[in-house]
Amino acid sequence: MPAPAEPGWQMRWYQLVRTMARVHTPQGEEQLLDWLLRPGEARVLAFVNAHAMNMVAESNAFYQAVMSADVVVRDGIGVSLLMQLLNQTPGQNLNGTDLIPKLLARADGQPVALFGTREPWLDRAQQVVETRLAPRSPCITAHGFLDLGDYIHLAAQQRPRIIVLGMGMPRQEEVAVALRAALGFPCLIVCGGAIIDFLGGKTPRAPQWMRATGLEWAFRLGLEPRRLWNRYVHGNPLFLRRALAMATRLLRHGGPAVA
Repeated sequence: MPAPAEPGWQMRWYQLVRTMARVHTPQGEEQLLDWLLRPGEARVLAFVNAHAMNMVAESNAFYQAVMSADVVVRDGIGVSLLMQLLNQTPGQNLNGTDLIPKLLARADGQPVALFGTREPWLDRAQQVVETRLAPRSPCITAHGFLDLGDYIHLAAQQRPRIIVLGMGMPRQEEVAVALRAALGFPCLIVCGGAIIDFLGGKTPRAPQWMRATGLEWAFRLGLEPRRLWNRYVHGNPLFLRRALAMATRLLRHGGPAVA
């Protein structure tokens, strides 16, 4: 079962929603992709969905890790609904499963790294990058169960322009913050969730109509009911209750509840 919310969770939600980058047009998405791939220093890109919002409500440490990212974007229909309830314009949906392959393709010719998941999915994802997405890019890999120092050492040695972390929340956000602090060269560190599993064929994508209608979560639940039961069956209604409670608080009192 999800953990209870910590005091001050509404203020954390409010601050995070206000922080999210908004993209309203295809041209805006192109500009965002270009900016992300021209870092003057190490940068972190994080994606926030309903599951992440529940974790923010339950853990101030996770909230701090997400808020420390250089760019935070919304992923999914749940956060879009929350933003509308809070009178915020949600903009386009920027889920990592679609955006990260675009970033890798744009980085073709520059070193990239995939840190996460396990074999054989990691090796298969590497093949997809090297044969389809970025065939001119050397691609280094490491499974998702190493010590933090191992990732820092490997990244410092190989100096990839993009580092995709596929370790799940909250570890990937914690690793991203540590990598940014340790690396002294320009790179983009992406908190990618299940993207390496998707690239490696472990987890298939939902049909296009389910993606377009915000139901990809239901497709994933059908594929992995045991692993995702708490996240979706318990987590989605909990997220909606929290979103409605926060919207009601804003309507009545003009601001989020504080600790």
